[in-house]
Amino acid sequence: MVIRHLSGSRVAAIASGRVTDSGRTLAKADYMSIYRQFGVEPVINASGGVTRLGGSPMPREVVDAFRQAATEPVLLEQLQAAASRQISEKTSTEAGLVTAGSAAGLTLGAAAILAGSDPGRVERLPRCDGFPSEFIIAREQRCGYDHAVRAAGGRLVEVGLNEIVSNAGVRRTECWEYEAAVTARTAGIVYVFSDNARPPLSEVVQIAQRHALPVLVDAAGELPPRANLRDIPASGADLVSFSGGKAIRGPQATGILCGRRDLIASAAVQMLDMDDHPELWDPPADFIDRSQWIGMPRHGLGRAMKVSKEEIVALLVALDLFASGAYDRQLDDHRRYLASIADGLSDVHAHCRLIEPACAEKWPLLEITIDQDLARSAFDVCRLLRSGQPPVHVGHSGLHDRCLIISPDTLTDASIGPLIQRLREELR
Repeated sequence: MVIRHLSGSRVAAIASGRVTDSGRTLAKADYMSIYRQFGVEPVINASGGVTRLGGSPMPREVVDAFRQAATEPVLLEQLQAAASRQISEKTSTEAGLVTAGSAAGLTLGAAAILAGSDPGRVERLPRCDGFPSEFIIAREQRCGYDHAVRAAGGRLVEVGLNEIVSNAGVRRTECWEYEAAVTARTAGIVYVFSDNARPPLSEVVQIAQRHALPVLVDAAGELPPRANLRDIPASGADLVSFSGGKAIRGPQATGILCGRRDLIASAAVQMLDMDDHPELWDPPADFIDRSQWIGMPRHGLGRAMKVSKEEIVALLVALDLFASGAYDRQLDDHRRYLASIADGLSDVHAHCRLIEPACAEKWPLLEITIDQDLARSAFDVCRLLRSGQPPVHVGHSGLHDRCLIISPDTLTDASIGPLIQRLREELR
């Protein structure tokens, strides 16, 4: 893609913060922030919807829904039941649950697989004495996020090797290695989804089904494309966990767990407030089938992962927007932002390259490669950007290759000028 060039006066105006690239004059109110009332300086987030920077900005419709939901009380199990129906429709699964983020979804999903509808097991988790508690996972899919599964009491059993990464061969994890690892102690399989994950999820599911083992999928960052909402569960996986605060743009502390009705019910029971009389417990039957439980469990392992009524409603509104393709019209703004940044850096010690995604629903990225004649390393530049005024956080996955990555999905018209100015300050 050719990066559009702006006039010198236009770039100067944007960099100074006087106007945006769309021509709107920036009033003083554009720079006011509630965080400063608490002594916290807001940052320019050019890194994307990452948790450490608060996730993606919520659309106005989502914020309005959050506010409206805050004004009235509601029975949470009924609201989660309604959410389950909405999520089921969007994902073509039997049921769904709004969770406190995708990691919480993994913990609740693992807890559901471990305990099922047995209130005694629910009570004992994360202790798993006397029942299967091992989850098979490909060694190359291990990451810090699988702590969420271990927190439920699951023990991870690694299989496979990635000989390509170790430069010791051409093979990655293979299907037979999953099958060979199945024992009487196996509770399920954990799979971390990506476009290039191997073996394909559908083949792992076939192995799991031969041994009557559930498959829990971590698909936190696998949206867009929107089709993944349906396609990943359609593999036959029993539970899939998505982030609600990234591409869906719901509240940052939300996620979606979807899949088998009985496992979703177990996850819900282990998260909801269970401080009621068993004689009065009356959850919606299509959400939690009481006949499957010999008694009403007390608070479960997921009680610390509660989701508020406001978050549930806001997530459902955001999910509707995402699934309808409402966010696609912002892609032109994303390209405009990156073109303006590249134009503003035309005379510094770096060169810019636009990275277009293969998926038409995904936003492009801007790769800024720092010239060798700049004495500072990419780590130095990144550190200085973070410590300056205003603080700027860029994508840091390419620092070892002297690259800064700009993601436009969390930028605004008001942030482009200050961002260009800060980048120029550190790259001149």
